Amino acid sequence: MTTYDTIGTTYNSTRRPDPRIAVQIHTALGDAATVINVGAGTGSYEPPQTVLAVEPSSVMIAQRPAGSAPTLQAPAESIPVADDAADAVMALLTVHHWTDLAAGIEELRRIARRRIVILTWDQNITRRFWLLDEYLPEAAAFDDRRAVAVDRLVKQLGGARIETVPIPHDCTDGFGAAYWRRPEAYLDPVVRAGMSNLAQAGEEVLRAGLARLSDDLSSGRWHERHADLLDRGTLDVGYRLLIADL
Repeated sequence: MTTYDTIGTTYNSTRRPDPRIAVQIHTALGDAATVINVGAGTGSYEPPQTVLAVEPSSVMIAQRPAGSAPTLQAPAESIPVADDAADAVMALLTVHHWTDLAAGIEELRRIARRRIVILTWDQNITRRFWLLDEYLPEAAAFDDRRAVAVDRLVKQLGGARIETVPIPHDCTDGFGAAYWRRPEAYLDPVVRAGMSNLAQAGEEVLRAGLARLSDDLSSGRWHERHADLLDRGTLDVGYRLLIADL
């Protein structure tokens, strides 16, 4: 059983692709005529030229919309397709779930003819995000253990360009820091269920921190402390796009 067989059952209700992030990802893919999506989940951000989605979780595959790319149930570390199978391969917010990073990266390099695009985060930046720093240090510690350093990824890819992915204040994709200007959203268990670090940490571990957040929102303390965020349109919370040409 994969992680998302357990925590991915409500994924489609909160993890809808954000169109601004989609533009950045699709631009990064360049003029690739064929794309393979590895760790594809429910198919977020797949461009029209996607020819195959690779995903280990049957729960996630079952939530893919009708008409999406054909799906192969397989882990990133062992993808049963031919060498140079597509112009580009993308892997979005998935490398931290892999059991063997080196094997997974080698598979990406093997099946991509020209380009690899990876969306990940820089834990050195993300762990300073107010939710983790002030309220849920347990979730930050969990991410400390599983996050993949950006420079490690760049090295294993054989070099890559790094782009910052600014997160809009009204981001429609409910990943970990998507609600940086909408703090009340983190009090919703359905929202938290779509964030792997919070879902895997467990409600009991998060209970005290969430109670503090609720109190700070009710009293106005959160808004006083984070007044600098309230007029911002985007925020850099550590998400990074890596673009490697082969």
